Order: sequence, then C-alpha cells, then structure tokens
Amino acid sequence: MGVLDAPALPQIIQGGMGAGVSNWRLAKAVSSAGHLGVVSGTGLDLIIARRLQQGDPGGHIARALAHFPLPAVAKRIMDTWFVPGGKADSKPYRSKPVLALRPSALLEQLLVVSSFVEVWLAREGHDGLVGINLLEKIQAPTLPTLYGAMLAGVAFVLIGAGIPRHIPGVLDRLARGESVDLKLDVADALPGEDFLLQFDPLAFLGQAPPQLDRPRFLAIIASSTLATSMLRKSNGRVDGFVVEGHTAGGHNAPPRGVQQVNAAGEPIYGERDIVDLDQMKALGAPFWLAGSYGDPEGLARALAAGATGIQVGTAFAYCEESGMDTAVKQRVLEASRTGTMRVLTDALASPTGFPIKAVQLTDTHSDPEVYAQRTRICDLGYLRKAYRRENGVVGWRCPSEPVADYIAKGGLEADTVGRKCICNGLMAAIGQPQVRKDGNEELSFVTSGDRVTEVADFLEPGATSYRAQDVLDRLLAQVRAGPTSPRASR
Repeated sequence: MGVLDAPALPQIIQGGMGAGVSNWRLAKAVSSAGHLGVVSGTGLDLIIARRLQQGDPGGHIARALAHFPLPAVAKRIMDTWFVPGGKADSKPYRSKPVLALRPSALLEQLLVVSSFVEVWLAREGHDGLVGINLLEKIQAPTLPTLYGAMLAGVAFVLIGAGIPRHIPGVLDRLARGESVDLKLDVADALPGEDFLLQFDPLAFLGQAPPQLDRPRFLAIIASSTLATSMLRKSNGRVDGFVVEGHTAGGHNAPPRGVQQVNAAGEPIYGERDIVDLDQMKALGAPFWLAGSYGDPEGLARALAAGATGIQVGTAFAYCEESGMDTAVKQRVLEASRTGTMRVLTDALASPTGFPIKAVQLTDTHSDPEVYAQRTRICDLGYLRKAYRRENGVVGWRCPSEPVADYIAKGGLEADTVGRKCICNGLMAAIGQPQVRKDGNEELSFVTSGDRVTEVADFLEPGATSYRAQDVLDRLLAQVRAGPTSPRASR
C-alpha cells in the first residue's frame, strides 16, 4: 500500500465541506499554518462561473488564470462568464452546461479551469500542503476536476460518500499524462453494459501532457470493513483514511442494520456504527478521525487511539475565511451563543437517499413549511442520478425535480417525498443564490456537524467572529501543553 512519510503527515486536516464553504481562502489559512488545508471540489465549475459574474472581486480568478497552461482556454472562460463590476443583485446568474456522460468542450474546460484556480489560489505564497475533497457519488465531473487540481499541484485527494476504489489508479494515470476512464453508475443498465466517463490529457492540452506529481489519496470511510476492502481491492495505492462518524456534517452514511428513526424522524445509530479503532490501527495505514473531534480533548483522544490526527469541519465553517455567507455565519454564531442552535439529521432531504445534517434556521430550506413554497426545479443537477433509457442512452433524473418529470423518467413517486434541492440551497448558503423569474431568490440550506451548537466557544469575549488560526490554536492547546493520557474512545 505504501505509507506516507511521517514528517509529511498533517496532524489536523481541515474538512472539505460542501460547495464553496471550504474555499481557497480557508484552505490557504490552514495550510500556510502547517496543516492540511482542503478545498471542496463539489460544484466548483458553477462557483467559479458565478464568482466571475460577481465581477471577480479582488481579481483573484484572473490572477490564477494567468498561470493556466492554455491561455486560449483561460480567455474563453473569462469571455464567457466575466461581468465587469458584477451583475446586478436583481439579475439571475447565467447558466452553465449541466453535467453529462460526454461533456461539451466548454464544460470540460470549465471543470479543469475551476479546480486549477481554486487549488492555485490556496497554494499561492506558501509551501504548505493543499488537498481537494470530492464526493464519489457525484461522478460526472470527477476526472477533469482531478486533472485541473493536479495541474495546480494539489498534494492530497480526499474522496468519500461512496467506495472510490478506482480513484488511486486514475491518479496514477493522470500523473503520467495518460487517458483515464471511470465507470458511471447507471440505474437499469443491462448485464455487462458499462457506461464510461472519459478524460484524455493529450486531447485536452493539444500537446504532450507534462508529468505531474501524483497526489496522495485518502479515502473517507465509516467502517473498518470498508477500509480493509479499499486496501485490498483498489487499483492503486491508498495512502490513508479519514474515519468519519455520524455526527459529522454534510451527508452521513446510513445506519447499519435495520433502519429505525427517532421521534424527530432522524435515523438512529447504534454500536454497529462505531468504527473499531483497534482494527483501524491494525491495518497499518495512517488515519484521521472526524465527527465531534474538533476540540483539544478530541485531538488528544484521537492520538491516544493511534490516529495520526483529526479532520475538523464545523469549527472552520464559521470562521472568517470560510466561504459561508457572512449573514448565515452570524445567525449561527448567535444561535450557538444563546443555546438555541439545533441540527437535524434529515433522513429524507437529500436526493441521494443518504441522511444529511440540516442546521435548523428560520427562513431557510431546512424548514419544511418554507420549502413547501418553493417551485420544484432541478437546474443544477449535481445530485441527479444516471439511468438507462429504453433506447440505451443515458438519462438523468433527480427526486427533487418536478414529480411528474421524475415519474416520466421511470422514477418512483415515493422517492420524491421529503426531497429537497440541496444544490440550490448550498449555493445560496455561500452567497450565490439564483434569482428566479418572479424575482425571488433561492433560500439557503445549511449543513453542519452536531458540534455546530458549540461554535460560539471560539469567540473571544465581545467578539462577533473568529479566524481559522483561532481554531488551530484551540485545537492544539492541550497537545502543546504536554502529553496527556486520556482514555481512547471507540
């Protein structure tokens, strides 16, 4: 398998949270402090297109694009989406091509460029390590997104929300400049019928691809069984694991065994869902613990249990450098300070069918009554699922699209109950809400881990915000103070 060199192992990994929350500013702040800063790769093509339509404040995208190896492609992206001075708040964002089995040349270019830009900006001006986080279940943009990040020198690739056994081999081939493919999960595919996503660096660049450094690969898993399977069956080197518990933010793995819910409709997790850390340690691979380890005691517990360190998301999500909308941050920090913050593990909201953590804020789409007023539309499509049409062509459907449309595509009406448009909600949560024809803006859907109730603890007396360095200082306080012997938890 290969083990990471000990000096290069980060003790703290900043989580690759949802679309745009783990942005380049946050990753840069963490990595320049000597830890692993991670940008979220989810929806980056859309986020970069919208930042350009906001006028590229600070000129950061333009500065990064000046270093992109294909100036003509960089110019095309700027010419297509850049709005000098930014669009009017009352005007909608211009759309971009939706994901497909065979993306248009423009979409493929945007995917490569967007991850290049985000990683390049996160790496600018320091020698720290930067990673990128992707979701296995969002397959269509994976290959060009990885290549763009590698062109920018990404050091780590972290992927969860599925079983990414084929990613190590993809990284190997991309580093050598070779073409790659990835099997697309397609519902109703015939036995032996494969649909392949493809990317060719030679065709994209139009010249011999450069040899690139192969980033280290960390699989995000929720069981030691999956870790064992990844080590044995992956098509390349797995460099370590992030062990994510069910209290972590974003999507959670469903409970193992018989599915039960509590009075609030949340899935009930039990002993089978607690990862055996002795088994993880026995595998011999570096691992980091995530999900309610974001405090000094959590880091000490993780180290005592044999972990290399911890991954922390929620605490960083509400710091000044994160991409979360400032007004949302302030609302959450105030609710945390007053003890009124609540997060619900919503078993139905996500079109993926996975439970998702929904921060309970009024006038957001976590409120079922508020969401019921929204007209169903699926115009971003990141969480759509591929299916085989009768003519053998790949189609796409989403349980949160108009019900009649979903049923017409062979979907079951029961699968649409309680589903929400997470894609548009997450974009609104980072200050990029779409404006609809009636003038209304999409509302936010905010997701965080269970520890969101405690984020106000990072505020100094009288302060209304905190920085990423404040999180790092607090996390490391106990370790810096000297060795302790806390009882390791399983």
